[in-house]
Amino acid sequence: MDFSNLNDKQLQAVKQTDGPLLVLAGAGSGKTRVLTTKVSYLVLEKNINPYNILAITFTNKAAKEMKERTLNMLGDDAYSIQISTFHSLGLLILRENYDKLGYDKKITILDSDDTLTVIKKILKEKNLDPKVYNPRAIKNKISGAKNELVSPEEYEKFANSDYDEIITDVYRKYEKKIKTNNSVDFDDLLILPIKLFKMYPEVLQKYQERFKYLLVDEYQDTNEAQYILIKMLSAKYKNICVVGDIDQSIYGFRGANYRNILNFEKDYPNASVILLEENYRSTSNILNVANDIIKNNKKRKEKILWTKNEQGPLIKYHRAYDEQDEAHYVMDRIKRLIDSGEKRGEIAVLYRTNAQSRNMEEALLAENIPYKVVGSFYFYNRKEIKDLISYLKLIYNQNDDVSLMRIINVPKRQIGPKTIENLAVKASTNGTSMYEAIDSGKELEFKKIIEKIKDKSEDISLTDLVDLILNESGIRKELENEKTLEAEVRLENLEEFKSITKNFEETNGVISLEEFLMEISLVSDIEEHKNNTDVVTLMTIHSAKGLEFDHVFIIGLEEGIFPHNNCMDSADDIEEERRLCYVAVTRAKKSLTLVNAKRRMLYGNTNANMPSRFLLEIDKKYLDSDVKEAVKIKKTDMIDEDATYNVGDKVVHDKYGEGIIVAVGSILTIAFSHKYGIIKIMKGHKSIRKV
Repeated sequence: MDFSNLNDKQLQAVKQTDGPLLVLAGAGSGKTRVLTTKVSYLVLEKNINPYNILAITFTNKAAKEMKERTLNMLGDDAYSIQISTFHSLGLLILRENYDKLGYDKKITILDSDDTLTVIKKILKEKNLDPKVYNPRAIKNKISGAKNELVSPEEYEKFANSDYDEIITDVYRKYEKKIKTNNSVDFDDLLILPIKLFKMYPEVLQKYQERFKYLLVDEYQDTNEAQYILIKMLSAKYKNICVVGDIDQSIYGFRGANYRNILNFEKDYPNASVILLEENYRSTSNILNVANDIIKNNKKRKEKILWTKNEQGPLIKYHRAYDEQDEAHYVMDRIKRLIDSGEKRGEIAVLYRTNAQSRNMEEALLAENIPYKVVGSFYFYNRKEIKDLISYLKLIYNQNDDVSLMRIINVPKRQIGPKTIENLAVKASTNGTSMYEAIDSGKELEFKKIIEKIKDKSEDISLTDLVDLILNESGIRKELENEKTLEAEVRLENLEEFKSITKNFEETNGVISLEEFLMEISLVSDIEEHKNNTDVVTLMTIHSAKGLEFDHVFIIGLEEGIFPHNNCMDSADDIEEERRLCYVAVTRAKKSLTLVNAKRRMLYGNTNANMPSRFLLEIDKKYLDSDVKEAVKIKKTDMIDEDATYNVGDKVVHDKYGEGIIVAVGSILTIAFSHKYGIIKIMKGHKSIRKV
C-alpha cells in the first residue's frame, strides 16, 4: 500500500490494528482518510476477512462517502464490509433475529411523522387535550427515555407529577401498539439489538465473532444506547478504534454524551491514544485563535492544532454599533471579496440562532448578492412568519380571503377543509368576503378573536399588536406547549419579527399598519433563490459542522447571544458553547472575521451586550481590530421620552406638514391636511415638533 499521503501520526493510527485505540482527531486533521486507509490496510496488509470488519458513521452521507473511498481502494472486497450508520446496523441485526424478539418477518419502520400519528391517536383514545398534552413534546420525552434505555416501568419510578404519569401511560400504550402492529421506530433500531444481546448471549457471541474489528467515527456524538451497543460488540476481541474530537462535541441537546470519549481509557484500560493535531485546512492564525478559545474548557483532552499552511492574515475583529451596522459591515466585506475575484460559494456567515439571519438577508438583498440560508427558510418565507403577516393583513383588510384561508386554522381549531370550502361557496353565493360569511361554529370563534384584536389595535403600537396577535390567537401558547427545539426556533423567529416593527416605528415614527404592510411586502416578495451553488451561505453553527469555507464571518459574538442566554447558568453548557465557537472558527480556511454589536435589537428588545467571553480569550496579537466608537445614527435617540402634549396642540411633521393633536395617549392621534387625514405618531418622535 502507498502511505505517502499520510503523516506520521496518521500512519501510526492506520497500522495499529489490534486492541483498543482512541484517535483524537482535531478539526481538519484528515480523520476520514485515516479511517478508510485503516479499513483497506486491515484487508490488504493484515489479510483480515472483509466480512469481519464493521465501520460505523453517524450520517448516511458519511457512510456513503466512506463506502466510495473504500471501493476505490479495495474494489469488490469493499462490498463485504459492513459500513453503515448505527441505525442501519440495528436494522441488519433486527432482520436477522426478528423472531427471537417476537416479531414477524415483515417489520415496518415508523418514521418521525408515523410515531407522532400513533401518539396523537393514543391521546384521543384517552380523551386528552393535545393543547395541554402536546403530542410532539411527549414524542420527544419517549424518544429521550428510549435512548437512555429507560423502559416505561423505569420511567414510572421517576414520575413525580400528573404530567409525568400521563407520559408513562402514553409510553406504555405506544410500545404495546407498535409491537402489535409489527412495527419499530428509529429508537428501537438501537434498543432492540441491546435487548436481544442481553436475552441471548449466544447471539451476541455470533456478532462478536463476525465483527472482530470495529471502527467508530464521531465517537463524541454517541448517546447511551449507541455507547452500550458498541461496548457489547467489542467486549470479546477489543479490537476497537474510535475516532473523534471532544472539542467538537456540540450535540448535547440531542442526547450525545461527550463523556463517552473522555471515559474510553477507563472502559478499555490498555487503550492506546493517538493525537491528530496537524491541520490541513486552515491558516496558522486561524488555528491559533481556535486553540486560544478551546484551551479554556476543563473537560477535554489536551491537544494543540498546528499546520504547515501559511500564517495567513490576522483575524479581523469589528464591533459594530447595532445589528444593522453589523450586517452592513459584513455585507461590505463580502462585496469586496467578490469584487476581488473570490467565489461566493466560498463565503459563509455563521450565527448562533436562526433569528439572526434576517438583518444579514436584508443587507445582501439590498445589494443583489445571491445567498442561501442552510437548514432553514429565508426569514420572510418561514411558515410562522407568513402566518403572522396573514394575521396582520386580515386585521387590516377583512376582505382578504387568501390570508383568512391561511390562518383560520392556525393554530389548530378543528376547522377542516370541508368547512372552509363551504364557507367559500357561501361567500361566493352571497357576493361577500369569506369573513363576512362567517356566522356560526368554530369559525365564529375565530372571527371573534380577529374582531377583538382589531378593536384593540386602534390604540397600540405595531410591536404591541404583534404581541397581542401571538397571545390572542393562541400561536404563542401552542408553540410553548410543544416543548421542542423546532417550536423554540419558531417562537424566536416570531419574537424577532417585533424587531422589524420596532425598527419601522422608530425610523418613521408612524404607527400605520397600512404603511408597514406595504414596506415589508417589498422585502418579503423576493423570489426564492434558485438552487445555485455559487451563492453566499448563511447558516447556524450547528449546521456548519463538517463543512469548510475559504472565508468565514461569525456574527453576534456577545454575551447572551453567543454564549447563548439559556446556557449561562451551567458550566457544562458554557463548555458546549465554547466547543461550538471552536467549531465555527475551524470552518475557515483562508480568512476569519469576528463581529459583534454594542447594542442589538433582538425579539423586539434592544440590549447593550458585553463582547463575548470567547473574544476575550483570544491573544490580541492574532487580531486585527478596528474597534472604534460607533459611527451610526442612534435610531432610538429619535424618541424623546419626556415630551408632553395636549389635545389641541399644533404640531409640524417632517413629512405631513402642520396638524392638530386630537387624542393623547402613548400614541398621538394627529389630524393633518385633507391629503393625509388622521395619522397616529409615536409620542415624542423627533419628526414632530410643537408650533
